[in-house]
Amino acid sequence: MDAFPPEPAAARSPGGPLAGVRVLDLSAYIAGPYGCALLADQGAEVIKIEPPDGDNLRQYPSTLPSESRAFLGVNRSKRGIVLDLKQAADHAVLLRLVRDADVLVHNFRPGVPPRLGIDFERLQLINPRLIYCAVTGYGETGPMKDKAGYDQVLQTMTGMCALQGRRGGPPEIIYGSVVDYYTAALLAAGVSSALYERERSGLGQFVGVSLLRSALTMQSARMIWAEGESLDIGRDMRSGGVTGIHPTRDGHIYISANTPRFWKALCAKTGLDALAADPRYDSVRKRAEHAAEIVPRLHQALAQRGAPEWEALFGDEVPCAAARRIEDMFEHPQVLAEGIVGTLEHPQVGRYRAVAQSIKFGRTPGPAPFAAPMLGQDTEAVKAAVAARDAQG
Repeated sequence: MDAFPPEPAAARSPGGPLAGVRVLDLSAYIAGPYGCALLADQGAEVIKIEPPDGDNLRQYPSTLPSESRAFLGVNRSKRGIVLDLKQAADHAVLLRLVRDADVLVHNFRPGVPPRLGIDFERLQLINPRLIYCAVTGYGETGPMKDKAGYDQVLQTMTGMCALQGRRGGPPEIIYGSVVDYYTAALLAAGVSSALYERERSGLGQFVGVSLLRSALTMQSARMIWAEGESLDIGRDMRSGGVTGIHPTRDGHIYISANTPRFWKALCAKTGLDALAADPRYDSVRKRAEHAAEIVPRLHQALAQRGAPEWEALFGDEVPCAAARRIEDMFEHPQVLAEGIVGTLEHPQVGRYRAVAQSIKFGRTPGPAPFAAPMLGQDTEAVKAAVAARDAQG
């Protein structure tokens, strides 16, 4: 008999590539939980294990009266249980679940798992096939290993905010938890790779993912220092000048015109053919150097139409996008065509629309998504299944 109770009916549609994989998600906030949601998108069965007071993300500000919008967004397609790991009975339940699990994910600081009796070495003795993924702020070693890590702290530390700000201006935060979400993607990739390797070796392993590693990996194009090169050099990847967000008669539009083809098309569409023929502007570097001459003329031309009109006029000839709100994406025809957004049902929130498919698989499309769990909604079912399994020996 299985220690895991049956999944909800909503989860029993065509299996994804990770169908049959069982994940214990002990993580909180965004990086760990969303990494586990990405595994669930691919067919894994995920149980979110929370302490009695719940994931702190449940308490974050939200305009939804009964649940945190952020919690719903990063915890889809999971069942939820509550365990107090400081209590012997609940600790025993977790260890029993570990015996039948494929993956365990947590985001405790390195010193915490040994105190809780859930460190890799101990759990490996219970289940040698377990993939044990630890999400940390700064890694498992070094002088900062025991510090708590947060998205915007790591942004600021690793130079992202310095480069996000205007030249000569103060550093600026990049909103949207970009480091957390990239960490989640690395988590899903790392766990999937470890599962693949386990098919060959038969053994689990430790997988370490950190916000520090993610923040620097995101900046791989900047993290280049050639031998003999001065360290204090320009690492900003913005081409400047023409490429960027510009005002129009109504709204703003982002334009990318770095290649000769796109530059010529932009000039033709905006009636600035003379600029395209001018040898002073025939490269990205030259256009950046002469931005003070080009940009005012471009803005004058763009003022003749609104951003959506320019977007339609540019079509495929000039890479661009009218600046939209996130709310506009729920009904965007491309989003609808790709099936990225679906409708989910929550006991308290009711019906809501949310991201439903993160990756597209042709032969193994994966299960239908379902809503993030209420606090402890599956605790009794899971504990009953564990008890029944133990009773049968």
